[in-house]
Amino acid sequence: MASIEEIVVQPPQTVTWLVHLDRAMWVGGVRGLMLQALHPLAMLGVWQNSTFQDDPFGRLRRTADFVGRVTFGSPQEADEIGRRVRGIHRGLRITDGGRTHRVDDPELLLWVHCAEVSSYLEVARRGGLGLSDRQADRYLREQRRSATYVGLHLDDVPGSRAEMDAYFAHMRPRLRVIDESAATVRFLLWPRLPPELRRLSPANRPTSPSARCATTRCPTGPETCTARCPRCRARRSPRP
Repeated sequence: MASIEEIVVQPPQTVTWLVHLDRAMWVGGVRGLMLQALHPLAMLGVWQNSTFQDDPFGRLRRTADFVGRVTFGSPQEADEIGRRVRGIHRGLRITDGGRTHRVDDPELLLWVHCAEVSSYLEVARRGGLGLSDRQADRYLREQRRSATYVGLHLDDVPGSRAEMDAYFAHMRPRLRVIDESAATVRFLLWPRLPPELRRLSPANRPTSPSARCATTRCPTGPETCTARCPRCRARRSPRP
């Protein structure tokens, strides 16, 4: 008889199931995209190689399909989608100031992974999912396996809250807002809906990105706030 590990990548008793079945996952995904946008090279990689602005729901479905398969799928299904993703990334390049970079650069893959899983965890916990600190560490440890499907080595991926905090502290000096970052955040706040859904969009938008950002906590602080919100702008301004 096959063991549960031979049937599903992440067994039902894992913390991953608790987080990835939570309805806040969708919000966590958007937060992850906003956080990813603060890495200039990673942002250029998306901007130059993705059709997310023309097909945002398609991009969302593809991301959800990957996360679903490396969580609830069989090891064979996870291996298959991992090979597909690695194959796509292998042929993509990023142009930055006359220099060419690979999309599958381990540094970029690690940034995308950490921004994604830390956002899932943060939003789920802030949304009311009652996870202990020990469970939160276990979730990040479990997600190391997911990172291997995009080509990362398990030992190179943060596996606890302390390791994740240290990673973000290390990356902070490299983060900044570029024009593509700001444009992406604006698009995530006000996505272009498919034609059949556009009539559901309100005619007047009562809030701006700045107003919305002012009511929430920016994920990385005032130095790298992508929405230029009043709260962060005030914190950046020197006191008289």
